[in-house]
Amino acid sequence: MLRLFEPCIPTKAIKPPSGEGWIHEIKHDGYRLIARRVEDRVSLYTKGGFNWSARYPRIVAGLAMLNVSSVCIDGEVAFVEEDHKADFNMLHSRIYDDAAVLCAFDLLELNGEDLRDLPLLERKKRLKKVLGKGKRGLQYVDHWEGDGQKLFERVCRLGLEGIVSKRIDSRYRAGSSKHWIKTKNRGHAALNRVRDSFA
Repeated sequence: MLRLFEPCIPTKAIKPPSGEGWIHEIKHDGYRLIARRVEDRVSLYTKGGFNWSARYPRIVAGLAMLNVSSVCIDGEVAFVEEDHKADFNMLHSRIYDDAAVLCAFDLLELNGEDLRDLPLLERKKRLKKVLGKGKRGLQYVDHWEGDGQKLFERVCRLGLEGIVSKRIDSRYRAGSSKHWIKTKNRGHAALNRVRDSFA
């Protein structure tokens, strides 16, 4: 049976944290997914616990290509256009389900080993190695160290949804976490959007 992992939920903030000990990732405008594979069986679960494996065949195919016996990845499914912006309306329309990608930002399990107690940067290092130079349907989410406010301002100028700041030594824990901070672009449509309650 596939072991399910509940997602870590970032705390909302008006501005990103500053100082050492934090990394910052671009927040892609999409649906949160926990992607799980054991041997040949792949499942994609929303944070509401719904199985969306049949909805995103490209992501399932990408997971099937990984050279692992088992893996569990946390990420955001998004429809990413040529300018690298995620278009939520395109994703929500369901027309482009076969073109959606999983923007992968954390690795929870690998080859039977539970990695949630490892520091964040170690988990991301392993995730990047697992994904290699990129697999069809899977995209590694890189991170930045330093001043989160500068990155946030740049993200806002580019019209992106926002950023998620994370403690570099944080362990992965289900539910709301003060070690993950989400700062949204207040001029972005996602701020006032009511998303599917099951996503």
